[in-house]
Amino acid sequence: MYGDELNALLADRTVNTPTGRIVRMLSEHGAQSATQIAKLTGLAKSTVSTALSELRKSGMVVEAVAENGREAGVGRPSTRLTLNPEAGTCVGILIGLNHIQVIVADVSHAVLADKTAYVTADYTPAEGVQIARRLVNEAYLEHGLSSESLIGVGIAAAGPVDPRSGRMLRASGIPTWAGIEIPKLFEPVFRRPIFVDNESNCSALAEMMWGDAVGREDFVLFTLDIGVGGAIVSGGRLVRGVAGAGAEFGHIGIDPNGPLCRCGNRGCLELYASFETPLVHASRRFGRSMTVDEVIRLALAGDSGCRRLIEDTADVAGRGLGIIGSTINPPLVLISGVLARAGELMLKPLRASFDRHTLVKRDDVPAESRTEIRISRFLENGPCLGAVGLVLRHQGRLL
Repeated sequence: MYGDELNALLADRTVNTPTGRIVRMLSEHGAQSATQIAKLTGLAKSTVSTALSELRKSGMVVEAVAENGREAGVGRPSTRLTLNPEAGTCVGILIGLNHIQVIVADVSHAVLADKTAYVTADYTPAEGVQIARRLVNEAYLEHGLSSESLIGVGIAAAGPVDPRSGRMLRASGIPTWAGIEIPKLFEPVFRRPIFVDNESNCSALAEMMWGDAVGREDFVLFTLDIGVGGAIVSGGRLVRGVAGAGAEFGHIGIDPNGPLCRCGNRGCLELYASFETPLVHASRRFGRSMTVDEVIRLALAGDSGCRRLIEDTADVAGRGLGIIGSTINPPLVLISGVLARAGELMLKPLRASFDRHTLVKRDDVPAESRTEIRISRFLENGPCLGAVGLVLRHQGRLL
């Protein structure tokens, strides 16, 4: 009923009518009061009131349901408005190294389904798209959703993505995807607009929309996992770079004579700050294959060897983060990735190392001028949630 009209208003940003601006703002920000809508759109309150009356009459905008399940009273200052959940659904897909995740949400920002399938190493793009299609079908069937409600698909990819074509670049983590134009692969299957970005950029977008960076115009997301990555947000916008390789922190060269990295260069930060090598050491020590979560659990329980693996990795990661700090001096750094689950055990040595290796030291400036470093909110599903955000923001549309 509303899907075509909603898609038209979201996709065409040259439509500068009050209705178009309000719909796009609600799609990006979720439920808001009339006062907040006026502030975020820059429209006069009287204009907002008139446009909202039309949108509510058409059913495109409805009153949001409060967290306690009761609707706020009509006309009360606390009343918040949102896009009608029936206006459409969107899908986020994470193309990961060893798993594919799918999240389905509606346009009011409510998450309806979250499903994951684990895959073998070097799975093919054809296999990946079919697994994603199966997960989406299952989610829609289980929740009684119509496939006709789908307005777009966002994809978070484990590697740099050309912002013009959606082509995977230097996909060393999933080499079978190198050179694949992701929109052309997924569009024939879903027959909806396709949006694609790097997984760390998607994680940053999730933090901007729903997490610890809501309202923050400038911050860095630093991902510590089996790989190392990140994202830079400046002036409220992701810094993707001319080829989509912006903020590839893991491939900052810190030792030109160091070992060969999977990217083909030598001495990359990822070789020293990822948890791949420490995991090998832990597996040898315990005589079995270990996961990062197991090492973290043992470290938090007091195992000195596991604690040392985490602390040493955090120390090197802080050195790399110091390079970033000296380059852009961000007000906020959010640490994501599986190693972030170690919490303060990882954060304490990372912060200390950052302070040693960045130009402006903690004691040089007042508290409000120090870089704040903390754990990101979405450690389990940040990239996939951010892929949903790509659709809600109609950001990076490639088809």
